[in-house]
Amino acid sequence: MKTGTSSACLGEGMEILSRSPEEWRLRVRTVDDLWVLQRLIKPGMSMGMLGERRDQTTSGDEGGRAKQAERKKMWIQLQVHHTEHQAFSETLRVHGVIEQAPFDVGLHHTHMVELRDELVLSTPHGFSKLDRDLLQESVDAAKQGQVALLVVEGDEMILYFVTGRGLRESATWTMRGGGKRGDLRQSQGVATAFRASVVDGLTQQLDPEMPMVLCGPGKNRDRMMDDLKAAGHRRRMTSVATSMGGRAAANEVLRENLAGKVLSEHRMVKEIELLEEAWQRLSTNGPVAYGEIGLARAVDEGAVETLLISADTLREEEATCNGRPWAEIAETVERFSGNVVQCSADHDDGEQLLGFGGAIALLRYRV
Repeated sequence: MKTGTSSACLGEGMEILSRSPEEWRLRVRTVDDLWVLQRLIKPGMSMGMLGERRDQTTSGDEGGRAKQAERKKMWIQLQVHHTEHQAFSETLRVHGVIEQAPFDVGLHHTHMVELRDELVLSTPHGFSKLDRDLLQESVDAAKQGQVALLVVEGDEMILYFVTGRGLRESATWTMRGGGKRGDLRQSQGVATAFRASVVDGLTQQLDPEMPMVLCGPGKNRDRMMDDLKAAGHRRRMTSVATSMGGRAAANEVLRENLAGKVLSEHRMVKEIELLEEAWQRLSTNGPVAYGEIGLARAVDEGAVETLLISADTLREEEATCNGRPWAEIAETVERFSGNVVQCSADHDDGEQLLGFGGAIALLRYRV
């Protein structure tokens, strides 16, 4: 049994078609781009793209029957009210009021932004440095490409993609009706057929050049690797032992950097390494700061080497650090030659960061 999305979301990442201080024209390439766009598109901005509206001037009675209004494709520019996006979904909803269109100006409209769509963002105040940095991170991270991560257990296999912004579950294969009871040869046959079905699914779903990490407890992952090689897979593959299965195994690979060079330079792994360093310093009373008072003090003293902050916390208008906007805190960190890393919450360490108020800092020295 297989569940989940049917194909890998490949591509080169966000394409910048044109850029000025007040206007960006972008093309969406990956689901990570939608994650980035939700954080770039703020209430009050203008956002335009091709959309559809019903032209009420084309409706009316025809032969005694009501004629439905014709849907027309047109360029629609909104003044943004709010956005909606679920992690790793392939649609970003942008709600707002129509500013420019052939008709219906002043009415509400929702743009459905999907892969390969082109859009224009504009703001009269110009884009902030934090937004410019996030856009550039998106472009740079996409150059690394995605890595497939297959969690292998005896009766279940789960395919994830390690992206620049998290761990995306793509598909699950579950073995039914064999492998644990009954005749040994029959059980082995069921297991072999199960692995063959997964190999077939991976062959259809993955780009031939995409690296793959196989992980999980036991030796089934090595049998799976042998089957993949026998089926002609020449991609770079690494087998990694983990202490557990499921999503926990995938997070263990990222957290412990068990895959070596395959993932060592990946943006997501580097983000997790920084967060793990913060947790380690916390446990040993090392140079680290968290909490509004502690962070504000460290920032003002120029002690912050790296500020790890949730990209959402950074953009929440009501969220502050000791009464100061987070954007101001981040700007101060950079003014003292510190780094600001805008983190995702779509992995275990990112969720843990939210438990610390959305921000923690690695310091140059103890404060």
